[in-house]
Amino acid sequence: MPQPKLYTFADALSWGEDSRTELLYGTPMLMAPPTRAHQKACGALFAQLYQYLQGKKCEVYPAPFAVRPFAQAGDTPEGTDTMVEPDITVVCDPDKLDDLGCKGAPDLVIEVLSPSTERHDRFVKFNLYERAGVREYWLVNPQGKTVQSFVLEEGRYTAHGFAVAGEQMPVSVLAGCVLDLPQAFEE
Repeated sequence: MPQPKLYTFADALSWGEDSRTELLYGTPMLMAPPTRAHQKACGALFAQLYQYLQGKKCEVYPAPFAVRPFAQAGDTPEGTDTMVEPDITVVCDPDKLDDLGCKGAPDLVIEVLSPSTERHDRFVKFNLYERAGVREYWLVNPQGKTVQSFVLEEGRYTAHGFAVAGEQMPVSVLAGCVLDLPQAFEE
């Protein structure tokens, strides 16, 4: 049987900036355009994180932002088979940042669920981020107006927080950072 072609980050770079494709272990995953509720949640959470991080060493990036969670210093695009574009990425180690995005596990990843991505974000990306060592992972549900947070402890994610639209949610990996959720959800 012929083997399916496995792709690398170098291939993904050749697909152009308009391509909404992630790469999981060499397999391209096409992404549907996000909904308005998705974009509102992303924008509101990103704005709050951006404001909080002004003058601090950590940096926040909105999608599209290429994260190669398993890449290490010296790895090339040709040798990298996994690249994801989280909705929001916070990186506190400047050595992980390069012109192409983030090389290694970010400190915080926020994924805003869409009907077409919910299962993927809850299972596939959950396991991928856990395995890569992302210190904190948030799942934001615009339809249910909820946020779940998971913190990496001894190599495994543990449920850390749960909040609904009218509440605030602390960011564990950013001391003193608390996000207002009412801004993230449509009224």
